[in-house]
Amino acid sequence: MKTLIKKNDKVVVITGKERGKTGKVMRIYPQTGRMLISGLNMVKRHVRPSRDIPQGGVIEKECPIGFSNVMFYCGKCSRGVRLGIKKLPDKSRMRFCKRCSLEV
Repeated sequence: MKTLIKKNDKVVVITGKERGKTGKVMRIYPQTGRMLISGLNMVKRHVRPSRDIPQGGVIEKECPIGFSNVMFYCGKCSRGVRLGIKKLPDKSRMRFCKRCSLEV
């Protein structure tokens, strides 16, 4: 599954329990069509004591969210927008906001 959203992009959640919240993309999972967004979709997990977490217990961590549930956040438009691709004369590709034509 492909997406125009990349790591470190700012996105806004458009559906689900986190609707309306924005965050930064930490990781993309293209095989499953999901992405990890910092500070969103938090879940509680029970973990055993380990070297990384010596006390163990219940921790809160981010859980991946589907590509279809987020939109790219345009700073100029101040809302979620669709992205398009422009082909430049030197055969490279560039993403742009379809609402305000701002180059991303």
